[in-house]
Amino acid sequence: MNALFSGAIAPLITGSLTVVALAALGCGIDGVLLLVALAAVLVILVLVYRSVILPIAVLLTSVLALSAALLAIWWLAKAGVLLLSGQTQGILFILVIGAATDYSLLYVARYREALRENRSKRIATGVALRGTIEPVLASGGTVIAGLLCLLLSDLRSNSTLGPVAAIGIAFAMLAALTFLPAVLYALGRVAFWPRRPHYDPELSASGAQATARGVWAAVARFVRRHPRPIWIITTLLLVVGASGLTQLRADGVPQSDLVLGDSQARDGQVALGEHFPGGSGSPVYVLTPEEDMEEVAGVLAGSEAVDGVSITVDGSSSTTATLSADGGIESLVPGESPAARVSQGDVLIQATLVDAADSEQAAEDVRALRGPLHEISEQVYVGGVTATAVDMNDAAVHDRDLIIPLVLGVIFVILVLLLRSLLAPFLLILTTVLSFGTALGVSAIVFNQILDFPGADAAVPLYGFVFLVALGIDYNIFLMTRVREEAKAHGTRDGITRGLAITGGVITSAGVVLAATFSALAVIPILFLAQLAFIVAFGVLLDTFVVRSLLVPALADDIGKRIWWPSRLARADD
Repeated sequence: MNALFSGAIAPLITGSLTVVALAALGCGIDGVLLLVALAAVLVILVLVYRSVILPIAVLLTSVLALSAALLAIWWLAKAGVLLLSGQTQGILFILVIGAATDYSLLYVARYREALRENRSKRIATGVALRGTIEPVLASGGTVIAGLLCLLLSDLRSNSTLGPVAAIGIAFAMLAALTFLPAVLYALGRVAFWPRRPHYDPELSASGAQATARGVWAAVARFVRRHPRPIWIITTLLLVVGASGLTQLRADGVPQSDLVLGDSQARDGQVALGEHFPGGSGSPVYVLTPEEDMEEVAGVLAGSEAVDGVSITVDGSSSTTATLSADGGIESLVPGESPAARVSQGDVLIQATLVDAADSEQAAEDVRALRGPLHEISEQVYVGGVTATAVDMNDAAVHDRDLIIPLVLGVIFVILVLLLRSLLAPFLLILTTVLSFGTALGVSAIVFNQILDFPGADAAVPLYGFVFLVALGIDYNIFLMTRVREEAKAHGTRDGITRGLAITGGVITSAGVVLAATFSALAVIPILFLAQLAFIVAFGVLLDTFVVRSLLVPALADDIGKRIWWPSRLARADD
């Protein structure tokens, strides 16, 4: 046997073992993924805060949140309440680290501001918590609500991710609102060394953070001077970017193309197709009642998409079936009729397709075969690698059409309760959806024209939507809750200017951190995760630097106090 493999042709293992190849890529790589994410967060925090102690405190908060979440999820999985997968674990790592860091940065900004306005670190801690708890709970609540909507998914990979990731977000909020405040209270101003925030009696007397200096103060003044041109121009640019959606190919990809880089399974599939029918090794399995066996096999053998048909009876495989002159199946064993080999029950028929089992043409062939086969009997079932891929793509489209509107509705309700307004939540969701469309459109162009990907998994738009909209709305919540707080004391337009100047730095830092953590998914050479990493990372940066920094404040400033309609704040003096 070894002599057979000693020539120029090397042995290749292919077929349904592509799934094994995908699983092998995930084994042992989660640790690398976590280290890459933590390293990215640490570098960004050191550059932003120019401190040694504070980044460590924030990272400890994120690691504690992840550890507690993993422990809770493990016990729930052991009890049979939750189901886990390698893909779910990788996404959980990134999601918890990114979210916990974002919530921590919001508290850190509030605490530093409170230390400048109050001499006592105890009072500063109380002020920071009161200013942080509402936006963090609202932000985390929107993410959890969006993730739990995945429970309605027909795909088990989606429905299992929802509750697991929601638990991770819950622990991220808990750690940022308990562990981090305790650590920073113990450290006080030392946590920010060497750039300690000093107590300023003038800020304490005025009751507001200084907003006259800095990059974000300049951005806020720029928005205040030209609100209408800014929101019109940014909207047009986003619409142009969203036009790339027409190039998005999210109808599934061949299983052999899911692995980026070298793949023995893919090479084996190519070699197999050069010498044998494309569907060899991954046939279509048709389960049929015994009385319909001949008619079902006749439909399969008569199809141009099928190269060969074989029948398995009583656990033994027959030779390839052929059609007789009268349209029936010729004897499986000389002198014996097919019916004589069939016991009471179902018969398994295997049909080898002409095209590769994971190709688009094979998927179309399976759809074409199912119609006439189901007309014979509703008890005829078509399975196999190709049929499974067809069903998964159909389920992904169903999930997308059901869950996306549901997530938007749930987030709208949460924003209404938070902002006590109808117009502001509607505009915030509208801008976030536009940002998502732009991220997806630009990603489609990058995938097709630059990276030359073969397409996208049908679940990519749904995952991208849930993460981008649920997480992207966080930054609008951080901004608008502070704007509403400032508007009560200074009027809506001044409140927008002050809110943007105050929150600009922390929200930008949070956005960069989240983008960096999701980019870490690209270390796993799987097409789905690489595409998700780019879509979410690019979308978060777009939302951070364009939508939240320019579009939302400019639109709110142009509308003025009516943005709070129908709350009492819409009738207050501006």
